Amino acid sequence: MRAGAARPRRRREPVYAGAVGLGHALLRGLDLTVRGGGAGHVPPTGPVVLAANHVSFPDFLLIGRALLASGRRVRFLCRHDVWGVRAVGRAMDAMGHVPVDREAPAAAYLRARDHLRAGEVVCVFPEAGISAAYVVRSLMPGAAALARETGAPLVPVSVWGGQRLWPQKHHAEDPFPRPTPQRGRLVDVRVGRPGLVAPDADLVAATRMLGHRLHDGLEALQRLPEHRPLPGEPAPWHPAHLGGDALDRRASLALDPVPRSAVRPTWGPGLTPATAAATTGAGR
Repeated sequence: MRAGAARPRRRREPVYAGAVGLGHALLRGLDLTVRGGGAGHVPPTGPVVLAANHVSFPDFLLIGRALLASGRRVRFLCRHDVWGVRAVGRAMDAMGHVPVDREAPAAAYLRARDHLRAGEVVCVFPEAGISAAYVVRSLMPGAAALARETGAPLVPVSVWGGQRLWPQKHHAEDPFPRPTPQRGRLVDVRVGRPGLVAPDADLVAATRMLGHRLHDGLEALQRLPEHRPLPGEPAPWHPAHLGGDALDRRASLALDPVPRSAVRPTWGPGLTPATAAATTGAGR
């Protein structure tokens, strides 16, 4: 936006504003720091596709908090289970968020496309789940497809720290994980530079490029001294290749398989195209 130019007026959204206020209160109560960076990479107007890695259930809340500095309201694609509680579902609808059923994702794609055609910012979690290995796993091509079809810039978002507030289970027989909030935690959210997906782009290639960008952004945060485990500290919340005790890719995949239509990674620790099929179990 040019210096001195006024931002376009946004319509009033009282439920969204109320959720933001509730989020502020929760962050203060937990003494939680959400450290944002790169919000200026989000264009001030027009459609935008954000594609974020996924390490914890509250990631969409943490990303939304960090992106307040962009001046844009974000419409998140979230697990459809969230809508299972009627009051929560009504609030999510009022804020324009989109439920995603992994068994039938076409409806979510169409609603996200409508948001983009209306000039909105949409955030997708293309991993279609959370890796207990805390590395970027196979990606669904929907984010690249939305950017290709609508002409919206594709912007990678890296988030790290939420897994310490709500960890993943480590064994298939474990119960569904519960939040483990502790005061004074730090979450980092970094927004990368936008890129365009050409109308004739190959979606697999575009998705793999996105995967490399997400991996590089996530690992840059994981390597920060303030996010590293202390010497001798058990760290199931930190990736094994960086000195933590998280599961490896194969064990994590057994807990939360990726859809077969996902694009298998050519990114990540020790992974090459020749070994990807053996370690991810994903599609092409």
